[in-house]
Amino acid sequence: MESIKRFINNEIVLCVTFILAIVSSFVVHPDRRYISYIDFRTLSILLALMITMAGLQRLQVFRQIGELLVAKMSSIRGVVLVLLALCFFSSMFITNDVALLTFVPFSIVTLSISNRKDLYIIVIVLETIAANLGSMLTPLGNPQNLYLYSLAGMSLPSFIMLMLPYSVAALALLILCGFIFVKAAPVALSEKRIYDRTSRDKKMIGMYVFTFFVSILVVARVLDYRIGLAIVVVLTLILDRRVLRKPDYSLLFTFIFLFIFIGNIKRMPALSDAIGSFLKINEVGVSIFLSQFISNVPAAILCSGFTDNIEKLIIGTNLGGLGTLIASMASLISFKQYSYIDGADKKKYIGVFTVANIIFLLIMLALAFVLKAL
Repeated sequence: MESIKRFINNEIVLCVTFILAIVSSFVVHPDRRYISYIDFRTLSILLALMITMAGLQRLQVFRQIGELLVAKMSSIRGVVLVLLALCFFSSMFITNDVALLTFVPFSIVTLSISNRKDLYIIVIVLETIAANLGSMLTPLGNPQNLYLYSLAGMSLPSFIMLMLPYSVAALALLILCGFIFVKAAPVALSEKRIYDRTSRDKKMIGMYVFTFFVSILVVARVLDYRIGLAIVVVLTLILDRRVLRKPDYSLLFTFIFLFIFIGNIKRMPALSDAIGSFLKINEVGVSIFLSQFISNVPAAILCSGFTDNIEKLIIGTNLGGLGTLIASMASLISFKQYSYIDGADKKKYIGVFTVANIIFLLIMLALAFVLKAL
């Protein structure tokens, strides 16, 4: 019983989407059309990327890059700016989840040995914002981007140009915050860690770099998604099969349950028309609002079933990752990492997090208004 409660607490979104799918199936009984609900291309790319990132993370590739960059800084402000940049830029390619899983624990260690534990909250909050906003520039950055990009049939340059103004503004704001909240005090870090990699480790890194490029070819529609996934899975099975236990398979099932739920809702005319009418009022605003309560990935899938204006959903669900702690599920990763610290002040963290996110969200909304995205 205790294990069931723990599972529900850890996978609340999965459980809710499962219930929604089951309940909707009593209204629209399972038939052959169910299989057409599921976007297998998105699921295949997502799985391939999760396997690849799990492999590179196990080999501590991202952490090593972070340590090399931080070691070059002579002031605590420089260290913090590098940490923010690592989360911002890496999230574009390794996803916001992996960026936070990698660099938040690393930041805690770095600030600890620098005797700057007073910066824990503001740095982790800004890193979370950096990962969520950095990830919005590319389809690879987060699951909802990958899904909406695939659904829209956009070209990669078109997607990047759509989100580029927001990314540039976000980066400028993060740099400004780094200068405002962190003084340029000198810092002395211990010697960087030595990574004594075996020849097998180096081969594994080479393999995962290759599978990453395979995933990019699939995203760019150069390679068929079935071939791409087969290459990644077969190589991993042969050379590093234990990594196949690492991906977040619950996310894949969350997508599947949401596809079923939305597919069924679309076959209920009265409910479908009501949701569609609600969305037409303001796709960006509605998707941001929904993200605050159900997070931006479910919001993207839900809204996409009732509007053809996918570009506005891309903007709305990316900006919707700002706000509450559950607006982007990636934000929970950094909160959990902070909560592990001795003496962690969770109430203060949530307060700072909420205020900072609201300020960033309001600025991004103002930019969206200027760009006539609303």
